[in-house]
Amino acid sequence: MKWIAFFSQTGSEIVEISRRIGREPDMIITNNRPAHLRTINPELLKIGSALGITPNKPELVDYLQNLRHLPGEPDQTLITLHGWLRIVPKEVTDMYEHVYNGHPGLISRYPELKGKDPQMKAWKMDLDTSGCVIHEVTEELDDGFIISEKEIPIRNLTLDQLFENLHKTSIDLWVDFLSEKLSK
Repeated sequence: MKWIAFFSQTGSEIVEISRRIGREPDMIITNNRPAHLRTINPELLKIGSALGITPNKPELVDYLQNLRHLPGEPDQTLITLHGWLRIVPKEVTDMYEHVYNGHPGLISRYPELKGKDPQMKAWKMDLDTSGCVIHEVTEELDDGFIISEKEIPIRNLTLDQLFENLHKTSIDLWVDFLSEKLSK
């Protein structure tokens, strides 16, 4: 199975997952952010994957243009979103049946953690627990079927500790999920 990984932030999650599963994505796609927001992990640039770039606010044509560069059937392609922070068009999720997002908020228990900055939301809400999920991607924000989830205690953590613990939890979920999916 081909693996395409999308990211908008640093790409650190992709680096760590690739190292732990012993496999790199076949293609990595990011968006063309303003220079002051480009904080790409230097290790990501050493990965030998093909690199696709979309505009900062990609449209359907931008997704399709990048995805066509990776030969193979859509049903044999796995697309993962790692801090992509964009809605993937319905036409893409209809074409590719294996599209998944990692979300650092336990939206199965706390739906109000959907959307941007769920870590901050959980911290401001002073929750006892939060967690991470991997869910199928639909045209709705953080609304697809939850494939995998893990709840962790967060009470009395500093904000930095909260971010770090959720990041580790997300990596663990992705490693388990991708190890299984990519071995088929």
